[in-house]
Amino acid sequence: MEYINNYISENKQRFINELIELLKIPSISADPSYKSDVLNCADLVAKSMRDAGADGIEICQTAGYPIIYGEKIIDSSLPTVLVYGHYDVQPADPLELWTSGPFEPVVKKTDIHPEGAIFARGACDDKGQFYMHIKAFELMMNTNTLPCNVKFMIEGEEEVGSENLSVFVKENKERLKCDAILISDTGIISNDTPSITTGLKGLSYVEVEVTGPNRDLHSGLYGGAVANPINILCEMIAKMKDENNHITIPKFYDKVIELSKKERAEIARAPFSLNKYKSALDLSDIHGEKGYTTMERTGIRPTLDVNGIWGGYTGEGAKTVIASKAYAKISMRLVPNQSDEEITTLFSDYFSSIAPKSVSVKVTPHHGGEPYVSPTDIPAYLAASNAMQTTYGKKPVPVKSGGSIPIVALFEAELGVKSILLGFGLDSDAIHSPNEHYGIFNYLKGIETIPHFFTNYANAH
Repeated sequence: MEYINNYISENKQRFINELIELLKIPSISADPSYKSDVLNCADLVAKSMRDAGADGIEICQTAGYPIIYGEKIIDSSLPTVLVYGHYDVQPADPLELWTSGPFEPVVKKTDIHPEGAIFARGACDDKGQFYMHIKAFELMMNTNTLPCNVKFMIEGEEEVGSENLSVFVKENKERLKCDAILISDTGIISNDTPSITTGLKGLSYVEVEVTGPNRDLHSGLYGGAVANPINILCEMIAKMKDENNHITIPKFYDKVIELSKKERAEIARAPFSLNKYKSALDLSDIHGEKGYTTMERTGIRPTLDVNGIWGGYTGEGAKTVIASKAYAKISMRLVPNQSDEEITTLFSDYFSSIAPKSVSVKVTPHHGGEPYVSPTDIPAYLAASNAMQTTYGKKPVPVKSGGSIPIVALFEAELGVKSILLGFGLDSDAIHSPNEHYGIFNYLKGIETIPHFFTNYANAH
């Protein structure tokens, strides 16, 4: 399919420039002060769909940020692929750790990306990745090679739990009817070793609040006589894992399926260098649940991590106080058979039970989602695998990810369709971190691969 590479070559710089314009918009869904920016980003996404040739473009209003819908139905007898992505991004904090402005995209060459990478918040997660689909669609439209129907659903609240997307999906099942769902919000092992994510972890995300005295107290006058909520919160968090880094919440592991030796051997087949892993993160050693490899810890074992902790005085200089309150945000990544609602309840009950009487505890659930597993023998997966084999020259490795995309399980439950996680990012792309970036190679390789997926999938029907 020489026409694919020709079209990309002729439009390469425009593809990059358009993505840069999209990345300039600080569409941070978690911070209400960026509301106008998020809405402006929605408008630009809608325009890009329209310019690419999609019909029925609609900026669908929700109780939160809008969902952008578009489609191209060429023949009702042909299969339909629903493309999902999100235009909202994570907050850019801490700003001082960025080497360039998070919303001032720049192209820089790196050791991993000798052709250059675009540095900006959202470059990989998920603007660069969903935009590949719009450009691949444009390519197919302008070369008259679109082989089946396509629908787009790009939301603006993925980074805050996709609460309104679930409502939209439930209310628009007929509109969203499709044969397969295609999502690029994951990654590959490396540019030399393509892979397809076949499993995602579920998520239970909570905020905890520990309260001691009714006001901040002088630590000299009251220290040692009243409960210090920060001290106690740290002690309580420490009790969430044992000496083997096994999570101590009662019944937490009751529904976790232990993989067989054969299944664990399959995971071990994926290329992985522990030394490179440690080097990339400047680690002297790894850390995790005893009895499992790094790949198993991230892919098939549930985890618990503190994502933020605060309380008391954190400004310049000294202020000797015992804080009235201490807080932490805690996430648990779940594996198949674990329910986010059940795990949230188990956490809440346990966390409250280990609190001393000298403090009160409040647990507030934020958002969650169910785990997801994709079969590797269905037409959509095989279409993706063969597409990657065509563009990379290697058969992709199926891998399970430690990440969570809660709506993927929702799609299956409400639409009765499996999702294919055809991502092109790298672990080194620093999503959710300062200096997030996306390789130009990866961006263009995605645009090249997606039309092959559509052709393969259409031919399978």
